[in-house]
Amino acid sequence: MTGLDRRTFLGAVGAAGLTTVLGSHLANASEQHCGPKGTGAIYVSSYTSSGHGLDVAHRDAATNAVVVDRTIPGVSNASWFDISADRKTLYVTNEDENGQISAFNLADPAKPKLLNKKSARGKHPTHLSVHSSQKYVLAANYSSGSVVVLPILAGGKLGDVVDLAQHKGAERDAHAHQVVNDPTGKWVLAVDLGADSVYVYKLDVSTGKLKLNQQLKLPSGAGPRHLAFHPNGKYAYILGELRAEVTVAAWNPATGKLTAGQVVPAVPAGTPGAQYPGEITTSKDGKFVYASVRGSDTIASFGVSEDGKSLKLLNNAPVGGVYPRHFTLDLTERWFYVSSDKSGTLSWLPRDPGTGLPGAVAGKLALPQVNSVFFA
Repeated sequence: MTGLDRRTFLGAVGAAGLTTVLGSHLANASEQHCGPKGTGAIYVSSYTSSGHGLDVAHRDAATNAVVVDRTIPGVSNASWFDISADRKTLYVTNEDENGQISAFNLADPAKPKLLNKKSARGKHPTHLSVHSSQKYVLAANYSSGSVVVLPILAGGKLGDVVDLAQHKGAERDAHAHQVVNDPTGKWVLAVDLGADSVYVYKLDVSTGKLKLNQQLKLPSGAGPRHLAFHPNGKYAYILGELRAEVTVAAWNPATGKLTAGQVVPAVPAGTPGAQYPGEITTSKDGKFVYASVRGSDTIASFGVSEDGKSLKLLNNAPVGGVYPRHFTLDLTERWFYVSSDKSGTLSWLPRDPGTGLPGAVAGKLALPQVNSVFFA
C-alpha cells in the first residue's frame, strides 16, 4: 500500500494539481535566519513515484522561496525526517511495504551521504524521532500499527531493531502515526489513528526496551494523528485526523500519564465537506498552536491561555494548495512552509510575530506528491 493508498483508506479524495512555480535565483541559505543550530540546508520529502524522494534545497535570500538544488538518488518514498542533536546525521523514513529507516551523514549538509539502512520491521513507517538521549531512533509503522526502537551506533549508523511494541485497535486496525519522547526524555508517546489512542511507554535507555505505562483512549472515531507539547511540558495537544479537533491533555511527567481535557474544533462550525487535519505544532513562546486541515485546505491558528490548558480557534488561513499534509515553521518562526500533496504544491506564508497569524500566501513551488519540509 503506497502513501496515497494509505490516505485513500481514510476516505481522502483527489483534487486537481497546481503547477505554479515561483522562479528565483540561487542564494546562500545560511544567511536566511536558519538560526545558530541550523546547517542552512533544507530537506524535502516526497513519494518516489513523483521522481523525487529526498530533495536538498535552500531558501532564496530575496523571496524566502524554497529552491530545490538536487535529488538524492536511491531514497525510496521518503516521508519524515529528524536530525541528531549535533546536526551531523539525518534520519529518514522509507515508507515502503517493507519499511526501512535510512541514516545520512551531513558532513556536507548540501550533499547527504547514506550511512546505512535498517528494517523498520513493519509496513509503511510514516514517522520517526531521535530520542533525546541520542541513543535511539523511534519509528512508527503505520500499516503494521507498531512502534520500534533502533539503536544509534558510532558515527550515526543505525543498528537492528531492539524492541517492537504492537498496538491493537478495538474497532479498526491499529495505525501508528507518530512516536516521540516527552520533554523530560523519560517517556515515549505513540499516537495511533486506528486504535483511537495515545500509548505512553517507559523506555529503558540502557536496553532500548519499551514498557507500556498508559493507553489513553480517545472517543471512538477520533483518529488521533499527531501531538505536540506545550513548551512548559504541562500539556500535550492531540490532533484528530478523522475528527477535525484538538484534544488538550494534561501531562504528568512524574507518573507518565495523560489526562484528556478540553476538545476544540479545528474549523468553524458549519464548514462544508469532510475535514482531515494533518500536522500540529506550537510556537516557541507557547502562545499559539497551529494545525493544517485538509478539506478546507487551511492552517488553523489557536490562541493559548491558562498556561497551556485552554485553546481558542482564532482563524483558518488558506495555504494555497490542496490537502496540506504537513507544514513547518522555519527556525525563526517568521514563515510557514506548507506541503500540499494532492496539488503537489509547496507554499510559504509569512507569520505575524505580534498576532501569531499566517499572512497571505507569498509564493509556491510545484513538487509532485510532496510530503514534508525540514529545516536542518
